[in-house]
Amino acid sequence: MKKYLISGAILAIIIIAIVVINLLIGAKTQDNMVTIRLNEVTHSVFYAPQYVAMANGYFTEENLNIELTTGQGSDKVMTAILAGQSDIGLAGPETSIYVYNEGKEDYTQVFAQLTKKDGSFLVSRKEEPDFSWENLRGTTVIPGRKGGVPYMTLEYVIKKNGLNPQTDLVLDDSIKFDLMAGAFTGGNADYVTLFEPTASLTQNAGKGYIVASVGEASGEIPYTAYCAKKSYIESNPEIIQKFTNAIYKGQLWVEEHSAEEVATLIQSYFPDTDLDILTQVMQRYKDIDVWNDTPVLKQESFELLQEVMSEAGELKQNAPYDKVVNNNYAEKAIEQVKK
Repeated sequence: MKKYLISGAILAIIIIAIVVINLLIGAKTQDNMVTIRLNEVTHSVFYAPQYVAMANGYFTEENLNIELTTGQGSDKVMTAILAGQSDIGLAGPETSIYVYNEGKEDYTQVFAQLTKKDGSFLVSRKEEPDFSWENLRGTTVIPGRKGGVPYMTLEYVIKKNGLNPQTDLVLDDSIKFDLMAGAFTGGNADYVTLFEPTASLTQNAGKGYIVASVGEASGEIPYTAYCAKKSYIESNPEIIQKFTNAIYKGQLWVEEHSAEEVATLIQSYFPDTDLDILTQVMQRYKDIDVWNDTPVLKQESFELLQEVMSEAGELKQNAPYDKVVNNNYAEKAIEQVKK
């Protein structure tokens, strides 16, 4: 009996030791976690690879804890970064171009591209099964903030289809980004551009009809990317690399899985949206190929963006690609993640 008691005591000690060791390891891992204040321009399924990276623990694997906030506009995201309220921003690369051209010494650099097409959809007040961009003639459209990529991309599409955005229709840019859907359903304008899942929710509520994809009509353009102040990147190269690695893993996972699988994985980030709608939205985005295959922002894409900005009258001089874009971390992510 004594022998069994001793054996039991030893086993108990071993179990306790294992528990203590695991707790210590867990505490150490927690201590090593670095919190990143990430500010996204809006909360949308459009950024699915980011939510996949969060849901699959890719940031945790890199010892990063993401503290996510939503800026509701690229200009607001950039303001938060420059004020030191956010570390990294997910916004249109045009904001980094504007900041560089203002002559700021500590300007922001884009280090990872997420999307390569406009993710908004044109929503009409009435059904238009045979929609043509010519239908916009003589109408009022709510396009977002003037100077933002959504506005400029829509202008680009309008011009491509033979309309003059200054004389053939009215682009009402007086409504804030986060109020656009509400303004439209409240009776303002004939059309509005909305991101998902807001566009589908508006349609399902009988408040409008999705008639066109702005991204499909415009073609590839560097639409949303991650940026940070140059000083932050230089002081935290390991953090930027780990962040970029996590995003790239998310991009790969989205590419390799079905719309339903992606929707199921990220549903917790959109609790008010039905899984069937999320799946429908994901398929819609997959069909128009909105996501970048890698985090690299190519020079030809950057120059196309500046061309669109110039045509919109928002860019007086081009910013140098090698100053505004820093692909070092994106290129290393491709090497490290695929090993």
